[in-house]
Amino acid sequence: MIVVTGAAGFIGSCMVRRLLDAGYEDILVVDDFSRPDKNRNLEGKKIWGEVHRNNFIRWFERNHADVDAVIHLGARTDTTEMDTRIFDELNLEYSKAVWMMCCAFPKPLLYASSAATYGLGELGYTDDHTLIPELKPLNPYGQSKQDFDVWVLQQIAAGVAPPHWAGFKFFNVYGPNEYHKGRMASVIFHTCRQIKATGAMKLFRSHRSDYRDGEQSRDFIYVKDVVDLLLFFLEKKPADGIYNLGTGKARPFLDLAKGTFHAMGLEPEISFVDTPIDIRDTYQYFTEADMKKARAAGYHQPFFGLEEGIEDYVQRYLLEEKIW
Repeated sequence: MIVVTGAAGFIGSCMVRRLLDAGYEDILVVDDFSRPDKNRNLEGKKIWGEVHRNNFIRWFERNHADVDAVIHLGARTDTTEMDTRIFDELNLEYSKAVWMMCCAFPKPLLYASSAATYGLGELGYTDDHTLIPELKPLNPYGQSKQDFDVWVLQQIAAGVAPPHWAGFKFFNVYGPNEYHKGRMASVIFHTCRQIKATGAMKLFRSHRSDYRDGEQSRDFIYVKDVVDLLLFFLEKKPADGIYNLGTGKARPFLDLAKGTFHAMGLEPEISFVDTPIDIRDTYQYFTEADMKKARAAGYHQPFFGLEEGIEDYVQRYLLEEKIW
């Protein structure tokens, strides 16, 4: 049995879809299941069973013999939330408990970190373990992911680890099943919604002299690539470690918006608005994953190009709000 936490969410539900497509039949899904808009992501997916996240650790203690591996994707992901207690509980302490269960029984563990740990990128975007403790995230969400990564490295140094483990610093993931994410959904999602409603798109204006409006750049990765790489690590079990998970190529938001218009068969109509005050000081103007470690681990599949991924997402899912 494969356990997927956060299974009703964006990446979690896509992971369930990918496991099913790969022939896995016994999948246990873990989430809070309190939101119908999220639970829709699991409709039509054949699963073995479900466990509320609050009951999972106890369930794991009792049923660990049935578990083959855990893919821990559950987390609070709101980058605008400032209450550190929420992140301490859901992202840090809960993840520690999952790690310790996978050590105690023992079971392989894959878990989600975040590129938000890199902050402004002062130290670059390399997933070298020696640099991780020095990173300076810009918000409580990123800090919670950073705190867990650092704690994991401390456990490794002390010899406390699952039989196989890997953490993944997700860069800007987009794709189907993010309909419930509201403000935290991808810019592609919001672009499509705005175009449907108004025929145009408003991007954030640059508030730095070294970036023109719309030239703020991120490493955008299609969720289908994310779950393909996670499946590779689940099955091939390459070297343990914390890995970047992006495409390795930053692209401007302007390209992303134009690609969405083109995928909808429309000419771009783009304007700019001020970046909201509550995120302006913590806004990342550039991210780009160094993917050498993942490639050295043996993952050689090509990633979707930005325009190719946008076209697949928009035309196969977004326009009719279908799930994957």
